[in-house]
Amino acid sequence: MRKGELTRAAILDVALDLSSRDGLEGLTIGLLADKMNMSKSGVFAHFGSREDLQIEVLKLYHHHFEQEVFYPSVKEARGLSRLKGMFARWVKRVTVEIASGCIYISGAVEYDDRPGAIREELEAMVLAWQTALFRCVEQATAMGHLRADTDPQQMVFEMYGLILALHHDARFIKRPGSVERAQLGFERLLQSYQNVAPPVPGANEKPNPAVN
Repeated sequence: MRKGELTRAAILDVALDLSSRDGLEGLTIGLLADKMNMSKSGVFAHFGSREDLQIEVLKLYHHHFEQEVFYPSVKEARGLSRLKGMFARWVKRVTVEIASGCIYISGAVEYDDRPGAIREELEAMVLAWQTALFRCVEQATAMGHLRADTDPQQMVFEMYGLILALHHDARFIKRPGSVERAQLGFERLLQSYQNVAPPVPGANEKPNPAVN
């Protein structure tokens, strides 16, 4: 990478750290310039505007999420194994973000009623992840790992609810055992959807000597 590209990458790394802690709206060119020991004009030279900077921070966050959660999971066998891998890695990432904050979650709070390019970018990223989960549930259902009447949208909704509850209790309330509760919740969720083969009639019956 050339010097300019290295500087731009360094600025984005610091900007991502600041946004995770203070939110995207808390990210200012002045604060970033101070952290980088640069002038405001120097930071602006790499980004056309504050909004452009915020969008690039979102893209970097999404890239990290894909590298840590999505891509390793799709290497696993299709179906239930992949779905379990997705959730496990998702939980692991949230546990790391307890100290810093999740931009997907904080961004949703900041931009839920604020139309514009940042909201559109954030929404597209969240929907992309939900779509990946949806397809994984569909595959698991088609392969017979989940019941045929499984509603993928409902299951993804419930999975997302567990992650939101984990982030809330672990970060806001600082309640011990939140990770374990999320994992237990997911296991129960799977049990409610998992396809259980019907028992074979008479398989557990003891033979009757009188009949033989």
